[in-house]
Amino acid sequence: MFTVVGEALVDLVGQRGSRTLVAHPGGSPANVAVALARLGNEVALTTSLGRDALGEMLSEHLTASGVRVDGGADAGARTSLAVASLASGAASYDFRIEWDIGDLAPLPAETRCVHTGSLATALAPGAAQVTMLLERERDRGRATISYDPNVRPALLGSPGEARPGIEHLVSLSDVVKVSDEDLRWLYPDRPDEDVARDWLALGAPLVVVTRGGRGVFAVTAHLELDRPAIPIDLVDTVGAGDSFTAGLLDGLRRADLLGGVRRDALATIGESILVTVVDEARLVSSITCSRPGADPPTWAEVETVRAAQQSTRQVIPR
Repeated sequence: MFTVVGEALVDLVGQRGSRTLVAHPGGSPANVAVALARLGNEVALTTSLGRDALGEMLSEHLTASGVRVDGGADAGARTSLAVASLASGAASYDFRIEWDIGDLAPLPAETRCVHTGSLATALAPGAAQVTMLLERERDRGRATISYDPNVRPALLGSPGEARPGIEHLVSLSDVVKVSDEDLRWLYPDRPDEDVARDWLALGAPLVVVTRGGRGVFAVTAHLELDRPAIPIDLVDTVGAGDSFTAGLLDGLRRADLLGGVRRDALATIGESILVTVVDEARLVSSITCSRPGADPPTWAEVETVRAAQQSTRQVIPR
């Protein structure tokens, strides 16, 4: 089972300068949970939802996608919002968010992987509780820990203020997914490959950097991998990174590389397996980018698109 810890919110998405905004369920951790569930995994999301119409919309969306919601509605909270402005398919965000998760219990014994990131690991008071949970789970050694900083500069202060907390969470993690945009903000004068290698030294066995149209860079202590971007007709990038994260974790699950007892095997993952895992993540993300909002594909849709791509590569005898 996957346990995801973090915010669920509503994305109000519109073209830059437009007066029309469309509500989509969102929040980086919630998007990862939905994508994992649609890929056929058992998923629990630990979050906080307001007792309002938007909270009900999120709850229904999560449940319909197969996610079990732990925590439920908080009568004293309002459902958080992110206003996403699109320009040429790329999104910029303005947040109206509350994040107070309270005390977090140890993960269920059946959890093989816990994922968190983004605002849940950055905003007080909930961020401290999430960090404490990861520290406890690292000591227990039962579950793979996955982390995506998913940096939101408007809420983090300066890069110098944000780096220590992010680097601490990297040191607790087994799988780190980060975008090149995140790394440019955190380390403006450094190549993302160098930062990824440094994050390995902090303790993360696998670091994966998504680079938009430049593809993906993945690194372990034993190998480095570059994979190109998949050409698509881009609609928007909302939820693209979250879908990639879910595809990455699902691929690692299919390769039997999740769970505390598989940590050494994850650290020594072979190149062919890593290519397969990263390629699944690329495909899942590309499908999400081909339609509006954070709308990740089901496993059946992934298989259909994969089959179509393979058929176009076949050489037809004359």
